Amino acid sequence: MAGNSSRKGAIRQSKKGPSAGTGGKNKKRLTGKGPTPKAEDRPYHAAAKRKKAGEKKATRSPSARSTSPRATTMTRSAPSRAPRGDRPRGEIVAGRNAVLEALREAVPATELLVARSIDVDDRVAESLKLALHLGLPIREAHRAEVEGISPNSQGIVLAIKPYQYSSFEEITSRAKNPALVVALDGVTDPRNLGAIVRSAAAFGAAGVLMTERRAAAMTASAWKASAGAAARMPIAQVTNLARTIDAAKKLGLFVVGLDGESEETIASMKIATEPIMIVVGSEGKGLARLTREKCDLVISIPISASTESLNASVATSIALFHIDQARRKG
Repeated sequence: MAGNSSRKGAIRQSKKGPSAGTGGKNKKRLTGKGPTPKAEDRPYHAAAKRKKAGEKKATRSPSARSTSPRATTMTRSAPSRAPRGDRPRGEIVAGRNAVLEALREAVPATELLVARSIDVDDRVAESLKLALHLGLPIREAHRAEVEGISPNSQGIVLAIKPYQYSSFEEITSRAKNPALVVALDGVTDPRNLGAIVRSAAAFGAAGVLMTERRAAAMTASAWKASAGAAARMPIAQVTNLARTIDAAKKLGLFVVGLDGESEETIASMKIATEPIMIVVGSEGKGLARLTREKCDLVISIPISASTESLNASVATSIALFHIDQARRKG
């Protein structure tokens, strides 16, 4: 075993002994290399990796993409689509029957909106044909957008222009002598409004007045009920009907109210050939108390006892017919 111990000692001694030098070769290797590169310029340094990642991120920015040839080509080749959620302005008429009826009556509209891949039946085909004939813009949109505007649209929507109202002064200034004006005191059904406008146009009235609040407006339903007369008949909204009646009296108009409860009948009206303002009450309450008090004459239309009352538009038509017949005879 003594031999083994002497071998171990020899090994340890050889490891601790002096080693051969390089002869200055390592020092010469650094000659002519220049200054040490910055950390971000050393390929395997962490700073260089961060710099490289930042450069990649910059090339992916929107401004960089827009200037790249590939991105420009994709932008030019993409089809143009109407922006989603661009709800048409004005009143909306939705549904195949409603849209077709509105277009048939030439209701002033701004746009026809049709869902993509719509099942084109006779109604849709005629609506598209009428829109083209009227020069109306036709826009194709996603079905979800059309249904978002109206869930019951059936894939087709028509946007109606806001009605351009006239004024009381304009109506009276254009009225022929003897003047005939119709005023509505709280008529709330747009179909009644449209029918009254139609009758007023048929019997030579100068225009129709109605209140701004608690009354029907010239919606698509009123347009359809007027059968196109709304395009020819001036219609005005007034803030206060009582003051408008006073203004009409100053202009020399007799104010005649229609009320089914009045004891005076239309046959007893002796002023039909004079300038007249016919005032029609609402469907349920009739003439308001203040309106009734300001009327020069309140008349009724005799009817059968089995009928409770006449529709507002029907009563107006009868009164206008009576005045027209009296003026023709006179």
